[in-house]
Amino acid sequence: MRFVVVTGMSGGGKSTVLKMLEDAGYYCVDNLPISLVEKFVELISMPNSEVSKVALGLDVRSDQSFEDATRILAQLKSKGYVFEILFMEAEENVLIKRYKESRRVHPLAVGGRVEDGVRKERRVLENVRKSADYVIDTTHLLTRELKEELDRIFVENGEYNSLMVTVMSFGFKHGIPVDADLVFDVRFLPNPFYIDQLKEKTGNDREVQDYVMGFEEAGIFLTKLTDMIQFLIPNYVKEGKYSLVVGIGCTGGKHRSVTLANELYRRMKDQGNYGIKLYHRDVDHPGK
Repeated sequence: MRFVVVTGMSGGGKSTVLKMLEDAGYYCVDNLPISLVEKFVELISMPNSEVSKVALGLDVRSDQSFEDATRILAQLKSKGYVFEILFMEAEENVLIKRYKESRRVHPLAVGGRVEDGVRKERRVLENVRKSADYVIDTTHLLTRELKEELDRIFVENGEYNSLMVTVMSFGFKHGIPVDADLVFDVRFLPNPFYIDQLKEKTGNDREVQDYVMGFEEAGIFLTKLTDMIQFLIPNYVKEGKYSLVVGIGCTGGKHRSVTLANELYRRMKDQGNYGIKLYHRDVDHPGK
């Protein structure tokens, strides 16, 4: 039997994950009181049980003594029960935004500020997060991408990508992305905006790509950047980082940055034990 404990930050995507796992054939139970977890595991582990895949959602809703979760899970392991812990995560500003957009009350911020509830919850879940087998950060994940990651781990039994790299193009005139970990300025390259036949095209068009990559400096920059990021990735993983956003910016985020982001993504895709996605933040903005 495969048994997965799904936990993590409220707003991190636990409910969505349980629905996806249920669609994948898992028997899912959500919001079970901590005091009943051990009995539940005993029942589903009985020899005559027909259940082969189980997902149990644990969070800080209701009056659960979540501080006891780590102790109870440790007891289960000591008794020989085998399970995996999936921890759903997202950046604080994203969690706050999701709660405000949904108009829901955070379970640890009843009558108070969402920000305080998020920070308190992170402290409560600290030990569980440390013991997790998988941590998925949904800050930049689309629903489709989350499903692909879950399918790879829990359906196809594929390799877990502990770090998700986002290669993001942007325009400096629209502001530096606040969530970028690394930012690179490619305005040193000639701007296709000033070429009449390229002005209305983007770095997703072959003509712009050929123009930008036609300069030797573009290739040299990409080679050095790729080498540096591939050097940094295992060190970030070692330090427990689960999300890395690499920002590549030009003036308007339409030509040079899009071209180089596309090429960096192409060079890094399928090159290591990390997930990677591509995002063009400002490609549809008007202007150069």
